[in-house]
Amino acid sequence: MNRLQGLKGMSARDFAMLGLEDVAYVKSVVIDGGTAYAIHAADGTQIAIMADRDVAFAAVRQNDLGPVSVH
Repeated sequence: MNRLQGLKGMSARDFAMLGLEDVAYVKSVVIDGGTAYAIHAADGTQIAIMADRDVAFAAVRQNDLGPVSVH
């Protein structure tokens, strides 16, 4: 079985859990007219909001996750 076949056989729940313990997503958000950076788990759950992008990435790394930017 190749990787693509394995992914096609995954349930929606399994797919949502993919990367949950490996990556966190950082995206810019507007709060009170200013830019902040929201950190989300791989399943989309918001974990935190930081005022600075570099701080958000550092927080993700400190928790042994790989940060990924979302545009």
